[in-house]
Formats: sequence, C-alpha cells, structure tokens
Amino acid sequence: MRWDHLRLDDDGGAGRADAPRDVPLIERRAVTRTFDTPGFRGMTFYEVRARTVINRVPDAARVPFRWTINPYRGCSHACTYCFARRTHEYLDLDSGADFDSRIVVKVNAAERVRAELAAPRWRGEPVAMGTNVDCYQRAEGRYRLMPGIIAALADAANPFSILTKGTLILRDLPLLADAAARTRVDTAVSVGSPDPELARLAEPGAPAPRRRLEVCAALNEAGVGCSVLMGPVIPYLSDSPARLDAAVREIAAAGATSVTPIVLHLRPGAREWFLGWLREHHPDLVVPYARLYRGGAYAPERYRREIAGRVRELAERHGVGAGSRGRPSRGGPERRGPGRPEEPGGPRQLTLM
Repeated sequence: MRWDHLRLDDDGGAGRADAPRDVPLIERRAVTRTFDTPGFRGMTFYEVRARTVINRVPDAARVPFRWTINPYRGCSHACTYCFARRTHEYLDLDSGADFDSRIVVKVNAAERVRAELAAPRWRGEPVAMGTNVDCYQRAEGRYRLMPGIIAALADAANPFSILTKGTLILRDLPLLADAAARTRVDTAVSVGSPDPELARLAEPGAPAPRRRLEVCAALNEAGVGCSVLMGPVIPYLSDSPARLDAAVREIAAAGATSVTPIVLHLRPGAREWFLGWLREHHPDLVVPYARLYRGGAYAPERYRREIAGRVRELAERHGVGAGSRGRPSRGGPERRGPGRPEEPGGPRQLTLM
C-alpha cells in the first residue's frame, strides 16, 4: 500500500511525509491515522488538505443539482450497493473493503468552503451534500467537519441540502435550524426498507432504519424540512407490495415531507461487490439478477415505473407530507434504463411485477 509510510500514531508521533505526486487529491501533504477505539478499529484515515471542496457536477450527470460538497471519500456505512465505490479506485484503493475502511478526510473542508463561497465568481447556487458518500458517517464524530461547513453556508445565506443515513446530523440541529432561518435548507434521510435484518446485512455500518426515521421526525419537529429517499428498493428483497406498504407507512409516521423511491442500480465497482454479497446471502437470486440487470447498471424502465407508481399511491394513502412541519424537500428525477425483470421461483419475497 503506497500510503503506509505516512502512518501516524493516535498520539501524533513521527511518520509524516510528502505524498506521491501521482496520487489524486494528495497534492500537498497527507497524514495517515489509525485510532485504537472500538468504533474505529480496523479503519485508516488519510487526512488531506484539499485545494477545492465545492465541486461542480459533470453536465452529463442526471441529478437535480450542479454543485456538491463531499468532505470524505470512502464510507464506513459499508453499504454493499453504494454507487460511489469505484471512486476509491482512483486513489489506488479497491472498491470493496478499502472503500469501507480507508477513509479520506478533507481536514480543511470548512475553511475552503468559506473561502470558495466568498470568491467573486461564486453565484450562490444550491449545494448538495451526502450525494456521493455520507457526510455524517462515523468519521464525522471525530473530525467534526460539518459544523464549520454548515456555518459557512449559513453565513453566506447559500441554499443547501443534506442526504444522510447518519443519526449524527442531530448533533448539528441547532446549526441547521439557524441556517434554515437564513436560507433554503433541505434534508433527507435514506431508508430503502425498514427491515432490520436486511439492513444489518446490506448496510452493516449504518444506523438501523428506524433510527434514521427518528432523525426524520426530529428534523421536521424542529422545522427543518426532511424527506425520505426510499433507496435503494432492492429487487426480490424489499419490493413486494407488502414490504413497500410497510416502508411507506413508517415513512409517513415519521412525518416525512415526501418520499422518493430509487431502485437499486449496479454500476461498475458496486456491481461486483453487491453480487459477491448476493452469492453469499441469497445465492438463489444470482440468476434472476443476471436476467434483471442484463441490460446494464439499471433495472428495466417498466419495473422502475411500477415501483414509482406503487410508492406514489402508498404515499397518498398513508398521507406522506400531510401535516409536516418542515418545508418540503426537492425530489430527484426518475432514473432510466432498459430491460424487464423476471421473478425467481419459490414462495418467498417476490417483486411487485
């Protein structure tokens, strides 16, 4: 591992050195840290000083925002399906275990955000956070980058949004409420299914789904609008009518301002890792998945449309958004893709098709 010579002890001992020139993101100096505490055991943190932190989204991306802030790369939530996994390969790390345990920390994120917001060229456009990896993952409890970032955005009255699975966002609730009094603040929690066993296997490092829904309720109670990204809906595991109904019913009970379903998509990097997980935990689904995703990264368009339609009907039935105290969040566009699903045999969980 080319960064091992940068290692530092938890108490700040010797070992710092210039990073290699050919490693992206490490233009100046990097420090590698490990912490011998239960929450961080087995993890390595690469502390870097980024040149820019507010990044423009490529024009070809099909997302409803143009600018993002990602203070971390890699994510300890360890979600088997995370589409951002491949980005770790750009750092000479793998998209599997390294993505889950080797986390890049932009330690100067808050000061860079403040400087970039003050630049004459900045036009005050909305900024999205949590769109690549979670800004409230476990590392945020130690590095505390988000309070400074939120304060900088609030001081500039710059609109922003946060998507998270992390309960740590409640630590910053006073800051978010203050920011919401100055500018548009949208928040969302990601909950694909309330099934605790599925979450334990597919999202082993993330808080339990019901804890995330408690976050949604707390944010809305405080007047900070919080919606739910119901993602991913995992074919054959969380897409039956009964499971969709259970999910939307709990989302409504949490006071979500809206719910937006996203069907699992499997881009390179995530695809290999997720299919390995599938072979271990649901080997009977390997062939159905090969059929379902034979057209590429996305499930068939007809299937995604039916999921979206069913969730929309359930949201109306259960009153999602009715009586919410926070302002509604903006939803993203529906994804596109070819093909059509085929069901596995047996009496177990089936798709709604």
